[in-house]
Amino acid sequence: MSLMGRIFALTYDRSMARIEKAGFRELRERALARAAGDVLEVGGGTGGNLPYYGPAATSLTIAEPEAPMLKRLERRVREQGSPATVVRAAAEDLPFADDAFDTVVSTLVLCGVRDQRQSLREIRRVLRPGGRLVFVEHVRSDDPKLARTQDRLNRLHRFVARCECNRATLDAIRGEGFEVEALERTMLNGVPRIVRPAIVGAATVPA
Repeated sequence: MSLMGRIFALTYDRSMARIEKAGFRELRERALARAAGDVLEVGGGTGGNLPYYGPAATSLTIAEPEAPMLKRLERRVREQGSPATVVRAAAEDLPFADDAFDTVVSTLVLCGVRDQRQSLREIRRVLRPGGRLVFVEHVRSDDPKLARTQDRLNRLHRFVARCECNRATLDAIRGEGFEVEALERTMLNGVPRIVRPAIVGAATVPA
């Protein structure tokens, strides 16, 4: 358990509070309205999505790879009386059978996984035919000037925030065979300019 990992987990909810108040809460709510059936959330963090799952989610499994975050996630699940099952697992290596879930949820996760393509392959593997990936992710800007700034500052941002600010995540989703069925391009508030461009939506596995 690294010192940086413990510090990140300790400060995560505090750093997210400002972003939640600045509109991220509404993005979560809109995105998770699409979560239905047997649901897997990857990179569950400290459980920020828990209040936004509705009755359409008939079961909920949350995977989180980092032990310090996992402890806080388990505590929040208990405090909220959620029936969610919590599993320690990385998105790149999900310990579930093929075709196990109807929905996979990813919020601010595909920016930070070690191997984005492998994570998406694993997500597709565990989704049933016609299953849905629901996502809220900050991404590489379509503005060339801002994209160059993201490239220049990405190494620093990775050290400070433990994620990449310049990933072309939508291209990666499509590149792994998902069909994008809903997409909203937006800007996050309450965050540095290099992580403001974002996408919210859903993509399906062809039936």
